[in-house]
Amino acid sequence: MIIGILNSGGDCPGINAVIEGYVSAAYRRGWRVIGFHDGFEGLLPVAGGRRYETLTPDKTHQIRSFGGTILGTTSTGNFKIHINKLGRASIDTDMLAKAKKTITALGLEALAVVGGSGSARTASLLADEGLPVISIPKTINNDLCEASDYTFGFQSAVTTVTESIDRIRTTANSHQRMMVVEVMGDQSGWIALHSGISTAADVVLIPEIPFDLQNVVECIKARKATGQREIIVVVCEGARLNGELITIRNKDKGEERLGGIGNRLSRMLQELTGIETRYCVLGHTQRGGSPCAFDRITALRFGVEAVKLIERREYGKTLVLNGPNVNTVSIEEAVRSLRLVHPDSQLVRTARDLGIIFGDRSPDRLMSERAMDTAAKATKKCRKKACKTESA
Repeated sequence: MIIGILNSGGDCPGINAVIEGYVSAAYRRGWRVIGFHDGFEGLLPVAGGRRYETLTPDKTHQIRSFGGTILGTTSTGNFKIHINKLGRASIDTDMLAKAKKTITALGLEALAVVGGSGSARTASLLADEGLPVISIPKTINNDLCEASDYTFGFQSAVTTVTESIDRIRTTANSHQRMMVVEVMGDQSGWIALHSGISTAADVVLIPEIPFDLQNVVECIKARKATGQREIIVVVCEGARLNGELITIRNKDKGEERLGGIGNRLSRMLQELTGIETRYCVLGHTQRGGSPCAFDRITALRFGVEAVKLIERREYGKTLVLNGPNVNTVSIEEAVRSLRLVHPDSQLVRTARDLGIIFGDRSPDRLMSERAMDTAAKATKKCRKKACKTESA
């Protein structure tokens, strides 16, 4: 067989590990692998050259530890999805014809697409056109597909954020400052939540839990009143400030993207609390660097399982991680809805019990809820004791 692989959208730690696993498993079966450069752009012909190469085990041996991707990637380009007024997606017919021509000319029998939600939607459209496509999910946001526990790249990003906040805390403590740390995540708060718990952040603000700025201010003042020297606030880029998404506009390119909430929030908190405040946007450090062990192993497994999926001719599927197992669901199901943090999940409840503030409750309400919880537990204990005495 001759099979292809490409990765599209934002990069993340672990993509090279997928490529290594994919190539290794394919060559053990005597197959040839074509790697396309710069995402779906690699399927389009260019004057005087080509955008693909044959990948061999010699080229991909031990690239599992490298960050980024040896194939390159892009979030912009000619190969785009169009959304009509009814919300239906389609691929430009000219682009589709060129991609099909490339696939036919190379004799590809299958194509693996490594990417996030946007790339998976494109893969789904190609599958609808009858092309033998499978999807391999990757995103540091951990928001792709409800059926998957984790996507590779997420744990590496959380590790990077955790190490960064640990460093930020020491300087915040030295100067008795409040530090606002803006992290990635788009519309999901997984990175903010996990890193906030791991670093004992005081406040974690995520898109899934709307917050009242006044509640945040009151909670911060309460912490400072106890003599705490530093305050750590972790905020996801997609959290809404007073109901508003904060974005950065590039007038030259006509682009608009999430970002800037850390800057604006830090100025508002300093004004409202009187505490000297700084902000830090971790940005693309979360995407870069070597993948952690968990992400390396998960990505390698995805690469190998993708080849097995092709071997069984199970096209139109995406790989998902369920506990210790790698399973599959249809690409259509994978992109149907994002995997978001549930406001009443066990992880959020754990964070609350650890003292993390989400800004949706005032300090008075928090104290009353804890008092009620304590009273309920005491009542339950007394009832059990009374039952035992009565039985005796």
